[in-house]
Order: sequence, then structure tokens, then C-alpha cells
Amino acid sequence: QVQLVESGGGLVQAGGSLRLSCAASGRAFSQSFMAWFRQAPGKEREFVATITLSGRMTNYADSVKGRFTISRDNAKNTVYLQMNSLKPEDTAVYYCAAGVAGTSRISGSYEYWGQGTQVTVSS
Repeated sequence: QVQLVESGGGLVQAGGSLRLSCAASGRAFSQSFMAWFRQAPGKEREFVATITLSGRMTNYADSVKGRFTISRDNAKNTVYLQMNSLKPEDTAVYYCAAGVAGTSRISGSYEYWGQGTQVTVSS
């Protein structure tokens, strides 16, 4: 079992920044591939970013590439999502996910999910 708790969401103006955190407990965090997904009202959950066990390799959705950065601190059992140059279309509930199957853009590849944190970007 892995428990995930996201934090750091909030309301920000377009062009601003936020940093999301996801604290993990349970199974060894360093053995979990981690990812961020998001879901806007009326839309399906979509992939945002993923990171390997060591943190050396990352992958991003085209819509956030160059603006968002995923990172992890295995000593703190935490994964982060630094979001810069935010746009109104980034408004969504952001979810942290953990899995063992490897980095993937498919939500079904991840076994454990947090409760989500709301990010709202005003224009």
C-alpha cells in the first residue's frame, strides 16, 4: 500500500507559479514510479508528467512542456510539480499517482492515487 497526499494547490493569476507537493507513505517511495495527472470539469483525466525511480528521466505532456517541472526527493518521500507561466486552461484538480510498472502516460498504469488538489488560474 502507498498513501499519497497532495498539497500546494490554490488560486493564481495567469502567468503565475505554483508548486505542488505529494507526500508518500507506505511502500518504499524510491521503488515507485511517480506521475501527475489532472482533470478539468467535464473532461477526462489527462497525463501531465512522470518521473523515473532515480529522478533522472522525466516525460511531459506537450501542453505543459517547458512550463512544468516534475522532480522527486527520495529522502523526503516527496514528488513535486513546479508549474510556471500558468494559463487558465491549466485549471484542474491535480492528482499524484504511484506505480511499479514504469513511467507511463496511461492512468491505468498507476496503482495508487492521492485525493487531488485544486489549481485555479484566473485570466
